[in-house]
Amino acid sequence: MQLALLTSPEAGDRSGAGAVLAVPVGSTEQHGPHLPLGTDTDIAVELCARLAAAHPSVVVGPALAYGASGEHEDFAGTVSIGHDALESLVVELCRSATRTFPGVVVVSAHGGNGLALARAARRLRREGRRVLVWSATWDGDAHAGRTETSLELAIDPDRVRLDRAQAGDRRPIDLLMPAIQSAGLRAVSGNGVLGDPAGATAREGAALLDAMAADLVDRCSGWLAGSRR
Repeated sequence: MQLALLTSPEAGDRSGAGAVLAVPVGSTEQHGPHLPLGTDTDIAVELCARLAAAHPSVVVGPALAYGASGEHEDFAGTVSIGHDALESLVVELCRSATRTFPGVVVVSAHGGNGLALARAARRLRREGRRVLVWSATWDGDAHAGRTETSLELAIDPDRVRLDRAQAGDRRPIDLLMPAIQSAGLRAVSGNGVLGDPAGATAREGAALLDAMAADLVDRCSGWLAGSRR
């Protein structure tokens, strides 16, 4: 059930029946020469849809398609609002949403959003608001490599330009992070890829989505029960 498709009375009825709001949070940032700028947002939207399929009490809100992506700004098309703005946006969104819904689940698929979302959640909980933040994680390469290419192939293969796919820096992300944080991602990868898209398949992406969705549903199950009390 999508919030944007409901009328105001219908949203009120859902809330009265104990529904909570799930908000997908992604980014608009480069994902190499072969994946769309909205890759992270696509993943977050797909996971929220699966959460709602498992829990009919979940209403899915419109996605937040801008995040904290400053390390990608040397690449064309990246649009970042930064940590402070993202934190404020999520705080104000949840303050408003909890006037209707008893709880809000924030589902993020961009690792760079983590700090801002953690700070936002702490502020909201101190105010007594019921908020859960869940962030997607996976084993595999870090950015625009086989993992994210497989995920996007599973979501919508028409969005993937496999003929343009290139390998990037394949060193472990822990080794690269200091340079990325100080000088941006282009300092370690001229094409914006961390990993290698070679071998990516929709089947592999579907299995990854299944695993992440199962973790999200499991994490939310007890929390959702508490929201209905």
